[in-house]
Amino acid sequence: MAMAATFATVGFVQILVTGGAGFIGSNLVDLLLAEGHEVKVIDDLSTGRASNLAHLEGSIEFHEGSILDVDLVSRVVGGADLVFHLAAAVGVRNIIEAPLRSIRTNVDGTESVLEACVRHDTRVLLASTSEIYGKALKFPMSEDDDRVIGPTHVSRWSYSTSKALDEHLAFAYAAERGLRMSIVRYFNTYGPRLHQNGYGSVVASMTAQALADDPIVIHGDGNQTRCFGFVSDTIRGTYLAGTLDEALGQAFNVGTSIEISINELAERICRAAGSSSKISHISYDEAYGPGFEDPIRRVPDVSKAANILGWAPEVSIDEGLPITVDWWRDNNETLMVAQ
Repeated sequence: MAMAATFATVGFVQILVTGGAGFIGSNLVDLLLAEGHEVKVIDDLSTGRASNLAHLEGSIEFHEGSILDVDLVSRVVGGADLVFHLAAAVGVRNIIEAPLRSIRTNVDGTESVLEACVRHDTRVLLASTSEIYGKALKFPMSEDDDRVIGPTHVSRWSYSTSKALDEHLAFAYAAERGLRMSIVRYFNTYGPRLHQNGYGSVVASMTAQALADDPIVIHGDGNQTRCFGFVSDTIRGTYLAGTLDEALGQAFNVGTSIEISINELAERICRAAGSSSKISHISYDEAYGPGFEDPIRRVPDVSKAANILGWAPEVSIDEGLPITVDWWRDNNETLMVAQ
């Protein structure tokens, strides 16, 4: 996938990407190689896919393993000038079905990465999420806003809490142990290599349904809104936040501020796919069980990224959705076999 911009090499020769076989991670690896960096990857392939890196065989150093493996993490971080820490437990259904594993992966795994970065004096970029804002009702959401989350017995909020704790760890390591770090918070990224298994992305699910002419299933009434950012914009913001000195010690929203309802998203995906799929709605209780909560809106304020990183989204959803649908169509047979 062609990038919208080229960056000057900024003093980082060898870079490690945790979760580098994932959707965002593998696209980031492509960018890093294009910028002339040497790249190492750690991924346990739980939600990442070996096929995402198949075209790079011989060009990267790949380690299949978990970020919970402290010895592996320390060994691979050694020699790296910079770590992009993207590995995490993701996907709403995964979080609901296995909250203990998700919390442990996100919290213990992140601490193993941060500890290794301190030990080896390696800069780190922590990938976080819009989920940390919970169900806050201030829009757009800016980096210094208060968090508003639901009760602890609702598993969905364990993901929000675990990722927020990741951020607390990063800031604490910076304050107490001199860790050079920065943070990005992703808002609903989509694009090539996004798959419905694992991530639980609404774009991936709807695209698969539309191309099969199956009913497109929407949870709730579909009037909830999200802001969907194309993956090339996401990795460009990630790269800038991870490499610029001005980003050190800062957290940045990375996304677009243009809202779209889930109902409208389904209609646009159908048009992009030339699909005859009908749209149906089911309750959240039916989809996830009783007690599930879903925010009505998620809208980022991206002015901080613009002011400090010189970053802004460039790919509109009208441009990005057809690219995503075409990729899915071209890779459909491989994706179905992989399931």
